[in-house]
Amino acid sequence: MLWLKAVHILFVMSWMAGIFYLPRIFVHFVEGKEAGQDVSRLVIMARKLYSFMSIMMLIALGTGIWLWIAYGFAGGWLHVKLLFVALMMVYHFWCQKRMLEMKKGHLDHSGLFYRWMNELPLILLSVILVMVVVKPF
Repeated sequence: MLWLKAVHILFVMSWMAGIFYLPRIFVHFVEGKEAGQDVSRLVIMARKLYSFMSIMMLIALGTGIWLWIAYGFAGGWLHVKLLFVALMMVYHFWCQKRMLEMKKGHLDHSGLFYRWMNELPLILLSVILVMVVVKPF
């Protein structure tokens, strides 16, 4: 079971790497476009990164479900963790929508907006981490 935990943590870390970097691409896209720069390479980068992080998410979720079944469904902390994992998935699909907007040649918000949105997964991940490690209830 420890090997499964290690694999789960590895793929969660890989997913989070993409989640943390993709909004930075959005920032560079918006600010580059405003400066009149060619941002076509950023669209390609965003698409490839989103594909990578989606695969990592699926493996992380699969191993997480496997762990959940193996260890059981007990503990209030688990319900909070699962809620925040669901919110992280919502954020993941929000990023997909932004990436598809990039492919059409626009993003609807400022670079500052995407900088702030880049902080949201850190908050979500912090709660998930506390629930898993501390198990406060």
